[in-house]
Amino acid sequence: MRLTKSRDFTTIERYLLLTAGIVITSIGTYFFKFPNNFSTGGVSGLSLILGRLIPSDIFTPSVFMLIINTLLLGAGFVGIGKGFAFSTVYCSMLLSVLMTVYERICPLTHPLTTQPFLELCFAVLLPAFGSAILFHLGASSGGTDIVAVIVRKHTSLNTGTALMVADSLITVAALFCFGVESGLYSILGLLMKSALVDYVCDSFRTKKCFQIITDHPDPIVDYIVGTLHRGATLEDVHGAYTNGQKTMIVTVLSRSQAFALRRHVHTIDPHAFMIITASTEIVGKGFLQN
Repeated sequence: MRLTKSRDFTTIERYLLLTAGIVITSIGTYFFKFPNNFSTGGVSGLSLILGRLIPSDIFTPSVFMLIINTLLLGAGFVGIGKGFAFSTVYCSMLLSVLMTVYERICPLTHPLTTQPFLELCFAVLLPAFGSAILFHLGASSGGTDIVAVIVRKHTSLNTGTALMVADSLITVAALFCFGVESGLYSILGLLMKSALVDYVCDSFRTKKCFQIITDHPDPIVDYIVGTLHRGATLEDVHGAYTNGQKTMIVTVLSRSQAFALRRHVHTIDPHAFMIITASTEIVGKGFLQN
């Protein structure tokens, strides 16, 4: 998955959003994934399996998660070097600490409801949304993502495939540790998680591409440049039906800007023809960089 930033955040904004993403992820993991033995891969899934194989009042799944994340962070500093992102350390340790805190103040001995599919939805949706926030900020919660970076740096292996295989193996292990029902729910959860993370990430990155064909381009361009602070491209076009000359304005905006521009264009030129499409990959100044 490609990690990108859609705009520049201040340090405070960035870490507030990172914290929010981790809190959402931790709630879904502790309150819905762990009580139901949903193992959908990653460090949380591996910790859940280890907690079952090595039953102990001390080494709980949350403690195993803290230990594994600490070891992986150490491997990251050794295998990746001093450039290892502080945000990864922050997110990884905060997730482990929150899980341990939840375990101390709100111990769970059984699922919150008697509806496993309902709990699976929350066990997948919350961590997927939290992870998507982190990916949107160019960060991650550590865990197996650290392994991916190390593998990518030192080998020619396809890291996406390697991670999917690793998550699949951890998920399939749930069949043997927790029974067929929990194992099948875990496999379903893994598939749902992959689709949801991609969907939410694409939603964050979605921009609106405008092609506006009008007789009054100047006030529209002035609004785009002066008010919305975006660029635009102009092109002279010839209408096949009217046989007249018009101007086509091409610009790319955020969703909120798109709504404002659409309303403004209708005010300036009610007969303007607009083609508005959604895109998640805009490469160039002000958007993603090559």
